[in-house]
Amino acid sequence: MKIHISNGRVVDPASGTDAKQDVYIEAGRITGIGDVPAGFKAGRVIDARGLVVAPGLVDLSARLREPGFEYKATLETELGAAVAGGVTSLACPPDTDPPLDEPGLVEMLRHSARGLDLAHVHPVGALTAKLGGERLTEMVLLREAGCVAFSQADVALPDTQVLWRAMQYASTFGFALWLRPQDGFLARDGVAHDGDVATRLGLAAIPSFAETIAIETALALVRDTGARVHFQRLSTARGVELLRRAKAEGLPVSGDVSAHHAHLSEMDLGYFDSLCHVIPPFRSARDRDALREGLADGTLDAMCSDHAPVDEDTKLMPFAESEPGATGLELLLPLALKWGTGMRLPLAKTLGVVTDRPARILGSEAGRLAVGQPADLCVFDAEAMVRVSADTLKSQGHNTPFLGIELPGRVRCTLVGGRVVYEG
Repeated sequence: MKIHISNGRVVDPASGTDAKQDVYIEAGRITGIGDVPAGFKAGRVIDARGLVVAPGLVDLSARLREPGFEYKATLETELGAAVAGGVTSLACPPDTDPPLDEPGLVEMLRHSARGLDLAHVHPVGALTAKLGGERLTEMVLLREAGCVAFSQADVALPDTQVLWRAMQYASTFGFALWLRPQDGFLARDGVAHDGDVATRLGLAAIPSFAETIAIETALALVRDTGARVHFQRLSTARGVELLRRAKAEGLPVSGDVSAHHAHLSEMDLGYFDSLCHVIPPFRSARDRDALREGLADGTLDAMCSDHAPVDEDTKLMPFAESEPGATGLELLLPLALKWGTGMRLPLAKTLGVVTDRPARILGSEAGRLAVGQPADLCVFDAEAMVRVSADTLKSQGHNTPFLGIELPGRVRCTLVGGRVVYEG
């Protein structure tokens, strides 16, 4: 169907565009911005008066829970949540059951996602067999099956020689490793940041240097191998500084931060609020502020949802026994807007951390509004406030520390491949 999006404020971070323009879509791609393509006759007109027309959001970390954890969430519910949040492309970590360590599993996941015809799903392959940390997977075959990168998800890789070999292998073929840096021995049994709050509450702690030691180790191996490494969900001020220095050195590295870590700190744990049990833990206010600044100055490349739906029974247990994780697909846009407003950034720069910048890390043509590009778009009201509640979330998991909070940004329409897949 030919679609005409009229009267909208078109914001494209990749080009710096921020102007009132019409967008014309045909055969799944953008055929015109501003000027009407020759012979164009719309089958549908979407009035975007007072709304922002932006590229669909690109999320670098969203657990879809299939295969193996359907009791927490299903592919259908979570992809429905994605498009309700304006997310049109997402990367899913390999810690499913079984893990994404074989081509057949990756192909099955991609086939199931295509059958739902919602957001684009980009699997991240397991770095080691069964995420066991001992034997490398067949990365070439996994890449041919559709994996965009390779990761251990949140499973620590204690054998540095295995990581070294993985970087050598990845460098040979030009693959990217996505690492969530944390020393597994230092973080063992920890559930909270090693600070005053954990001490007061008697919670086992994870020190900041559990992250920075892992970053330093990875950077040393990057210098030796030239491998491309993306650091996922950094949580410390020192981690941001190490990434800043590595980039200045010219190393092929990048990094992201979760949306909730850009807003919350250890003080939000209150009195054992298990909704704030996440990995890595919320750290000090100084760390949070450094993450916000690092995202604004480009040290951190992207903001991700770190979407991890958890069933209610395991989330409502005592803090230390509860399962870590927070749902976030539907909150990525509102939390990005809240961050951008707090940092006094132009809307185009704010949206860049959830569109073109993560798309470049993903190696995707998504995240841009330009003639010839896929028509993956998010149309939203930047001024509308939305109260987060279990009743409004589409995700099967309602586990978010932002329950009851009002956030800016209501998605009105999401298009994927030129098809309207969500209207709200």
